[in-house]
Amino acid sequence: MKILVLHAHPVESSFGSALHNEAVETLRRAGHEVDDCDLYAENFNPVLTREERLGYHTVPANIEPVRSYVERLRTADALVIVTPVWNFGWPAILKGYFDRVWLPGVTFDMDEGDRGKLTRKLKSIKKLVVVTTYGGNRWRAFLAGDPPRKMATRVLRAVINPTRGVTYLAHYDMNNCTVETRTKFLEKVRAEMLRL
Repeated sequence: MKILVLHAHPVESSFGSALHNEAVETLRRAGHEVDDCDLYAENFNPVLTREERLGYHTVPANIEPVRSYVERLRTADALVIVTPVWNFGWPAILKGYFDRVWLPGVTFDMDEGDRGKLTRKLKSIKKLVVVTTYGGNRWRAFLAGDPPRKMATRVLRAVINPTRGVTYLAHYDMNNCTVETRTKFLEKVRAEMLRL
């Protein structure tokens, strides 16, 4: 299976980067073809420009500024997102990736004659896994509405395939984590990557 791994952490020595490395290495050992898209390492520009917004619905010209990222997404059979949660949201670079790459004609078509009805286009993606860390505990995330979890389990699921589940692996309370909690979570991530 061809798996696109999206990683969004700027610090190579972080636990988030350790999770990214574990996911990529385990997937490769399991025989998968991995497209490792480290957004920071690739200097991905998350800013949707004025011109891009004006041409957002102009298919296929809208993909030109991000063509290589669109092609990588289109060829993926599965998507693994490895990212921290900051301020109860994903890093700006990852949000910008979705703003700039998940475009009309790429992830959906819009039928203007049928009151904006959307048709899904990412039918090749069979599995979505999110591996993430939160500074706060689960209760704080719940009180804040846990937007990252909803983004994955509702929005991305609806765009990819609403009938398929999303695997959401979260290590909460990184502010109070221990070697033991980090090791246990790494093992959980490894096990999930082997199940893909």
